Amino acid sequence: MSELKHTALLDWHKTHGAKIVPFAGYAMPVQYPNGVMKEHAHTRKKASLFDVSHMGQVVIKDANAAQVLETIFPADLIDLPENHQVYSLLLTEQGGVLDDLMICRRADDWLLVLNASRKEVDLDYLERRLEGHLSLTPLDDQSLLAVQGPEAINVLERAGAKCSHLHFMQGDWLSIDGIDCWVTRSGYTGEDGFEISVSNSQVEALAEMLLADDAVELAGLGARDTLRLEAGLCLYGHELTEKTSPTDASLNWAIAKVRRKGEAREGGFLGAPFVLDQMQSGTDVVRLGFVAEGRAPVRAETVLYDHDGHEVGKVTSGTFSPTLQKPIVMAQVHKQCSDMDSLIAIVRNKKIVMNKVKLPFVPANYYRG
Repeated sequence: MSELKHTALLDWHKTHGAKIVPFAGYAMPVQYPNGVMKEHAHTRKKASLFDVSHMGQVVIKDANAAQVLETIFPADLIDLPENHQVYSLLLTEQGGVLDDLMICRRADDWLLVLNASRKEVDLDYLERRLEGHLSLTPLDDQSLLAVQGPEAINVLERAGAKCSHLHFMQGDWLSIDGIDCWVTRSGYTGEDGFEISVSNSQVEALAEMLLADDAVELAGLGARDTLRLEAGLCLYGHELTEKTSPTDASLNWAIAKVRRKGEAREGGFLGAPFVLDQMQSGTDVVRLGFVAEGRAPVRAETVLYDHDGHEVGKVTSGTFSPTLQKPIVMAQVHKQCSDMDSLIAIVRNKKIVMNKVKLPFVPANYYRG
């Protein structure tokens, strides 16, 4: 554990009773004394505070970088309004997913938020491709907090942040209890919420102030994972890998319309020839959601079978849903099985019927105005 990296709040987490575990090379809080189930339920009902400072925050200090960035990413960045962000994919030249990330256009620069487990890989990959065109500046002196849940807007406004003008995937510079922060209305839980970039020197004071609100409780990585799975959101290393294409992961929507075949700015991004061809021709696999009969969780890597005993796919993420009170999974299965109502998993030598459901498992509550 001593060899792991840590966020500026590690000692603060310990004083609040966090259970610390290794995650993506960091010592991170997986849960607090209330436990994952209560943390999850509180996020859905009120608001929870997450430390996500292990994520990579990177700035490109060129307000006019859109055209260059479109040679990398399949997003519509030229037309992206100021103070808006977009979900996008960093792809290999063969069309596999190197990472998924957020890209935000600000007045004077661009902010990228990378997955913790991929940020060194991403930075090396991007620097090699942007050399001579754009420079990347990691914000190692910045922390990232997330306030998630239906009460999140009220929590921030009680703290003095004037953020009611923000809709989902919009951001702004705001003062929270006198602390200057970059705030986006976004998150990884399926709930309304905000992600707050704040200096390491001020993050503990901000976290303590937010936690003092009666509506807020702490939540760790365990609840973050159950929440994102209920929301049908992908996790790198599970639904997404370098061998997984956007079409394999049912993420064709992340390829901007204007970048598709026959459109004004067709292709031009990394992996475009393969990705655009596959979007038209289709793929052999598809990402689907299932609810298991019974209460036994069905974990990642569990093989799925059709009712004749043929192997047809595997679970990429699985948990017991605190909201539905049932085991849920996302899985990658052969496309010819996608019209089947159910498949079979074998857990501890017992057959479990997996009933297909539409994703997400729990409807999203993003604020779109």
